[in-house]
Amino acid sequence: MIHRAAILAVGSELLTPSRIDTNSLAITEQLDRLGIAVACKAVVGDDRDELAAAVRTALGRVDLLVCCGGLGPTDDDLTREVVASVMGKPLSEDARIVSRIEARFAARGIAMPAINRRQAMVPQGASVLDNANGTAPGLWIEDGAHCVLLLPGPPRELKPMLASCVESFLAPRASGVSLQRRVVRITNRTESQTDETLQPLYARWARQAVPVAATILASLGQIELHVSARAASRTDAQRAVDEAAREIGEVLGDDVFSLDGRLLEEVVGDLLVTGGFRIAVAESCTGGLLTSRLTDIAGSSRYVECGVVAYANAAKVSLLGVSESLIAVEGAVSEPVAVAMAEGVRKGAGVEVGIGVTGIAGPGGGSATKPVGTVAVAVAIPGETGSRTFRFVGDREQVKYQASQAALDMTRRMLLARPRS
Repeated sequence: MIHRAAILAVGSELLTPSRIDTNSLAITEQLDRLGIAVACKAVVGDDRDELAAAVRTALGRVDLLVCCGGLGPTDDDLTREVVASVMGKPLSEDARIVSRIEARFAARGIAMPAINRRQAMVPQGASVLDNANGTAPGLWIEDGAHCVLLLPGPPRELKPMLASCVESFLAPRASGVSLQRRVVRITNRTESQTDETLQPLYARWARQAVPVAATILASLGQIELHVSARAASRTDAQRAVDEAAREIGEVLGDDVFSLDGRLLEEVVGDLLVTGGFRIAVAESCTGGLLTSRLTDIAGSSRYVECGVVAYANAAKVSLLGVSESLIAVEGAVSEPVAVAMAEGVRKGAGVEVGIGVTGIAGPGGGSATKPVGTVAVAVAIPGETGSRTFRFVGDREQVKYQASQAALDMTRRMLLARPRS
C-alpha cells in the first residue's frame, strides 16, 4: 500500500530564474485525491551524483517516488539510468519502443536520430507507459516496499500519462484513506493576528475524531489558511474540512472573503451578478491592473462595463470630470479625488458601481506627508460612496497589487453591507 510519496523535478533549467516547476503541483493534486500524502518535493539538476543521492534519500523515506523530467535522448537526461542504478536494475532496450519512436519520426518525414534509442532503455521488471504526445515513454518500477514512477517533463506529455497511471497503478495501491483540502482566504489581517485568533480552533480540531490540520500562508494583501483532513470515508473528511471552514468564517467574520478558495476578483464578480450590477473602474497608479484582474474571470462581460486609466491629471479632468481646482487643493493622491474618479466613471459609464484608485507606487514621487505607498481608494455604489487612504509597503509592483486588492475588498464589503430590498 502507498501512504507517502516524494516528488523529484529533474532538470538544471529548474534551478534558474527562467523556469518554474509546475509539474509537482499537478502530481500532488492527483495524489491528494487518492489520499497519498506528499511528504517532500525537491528540484534536482542534471547531475548524476546529486540525482542519485536524492533518489536514495527519497526511497528511504516514502513508499512512492515520482520523478518528472530527464527522460529525453540527450546526455544530460539521466533520470532513467540513475534510478535503475540506485535500484540495482539493469537496463535493456525494448524493441517495441524503438519501433514507436521510429514511426513517430517517419510520420514527419525524418529518420530517427540514433541517440533516441536511449529512450527505449527499460529497467528490468519495469512497466512501460505509452506517451501519445512525445517520444519519451514513462516507467513504473516496483521493488519490494517501494514504487517509482518516471514521467516526462513537458506538461502536455506528463498530465495524460499521469491520469492513466492513476487508474492502472496508483488507485489500486492507495491506502483507501481520503484526503480533503479547503483553502480559506482572508484579508485585512496580519498572519500573526489571524494565527493567534484561531489557536483555540487548532487545538480542538486536533482532538476531533477526524482531525483537521491547518497551514497559514501570508501573501500580498491576503492570508491563506489551508485546512485538510484524512478519513476512511471521503464524506467524513469533507465534512470535517467544511465544518472547519465554517468555524473560521464565524470567528473572523467579514475578514474572510472566500471559504472555498475563490479569488477576491471572483467573489466581487459573484456579488455584482447577484445584485444585478455592472461596474466601471477609474485607475491611476494601478495602471489597469484592477480592470485586468476583474476581466481575468471567465464571464466577466456580464458585469464589467469599462476601465479608464487616467494616469495624468489632465486625463482625470477630461475623461472623468474631476475638477482641476479639486486636484489643486487636495492633490491628485487624495480621497476627494478618488471619490470624484469613482463617481465620474460610474456616471460616464452609466453603471451602478464605480471604483477610483489614485496613489504613489514609487520608487519616486513621495513626500513627507504622502510617502511612496500612499494610495487613496473610493467606491461608489447605489446610495453610498466610501473612501479610504492606505499606506502600503513594498516595491512598485507590490504597491500596485496591494492597491488593487484593497479596492476589490472595499467593493466587496460595501456590496455585502448594502441593505437588501
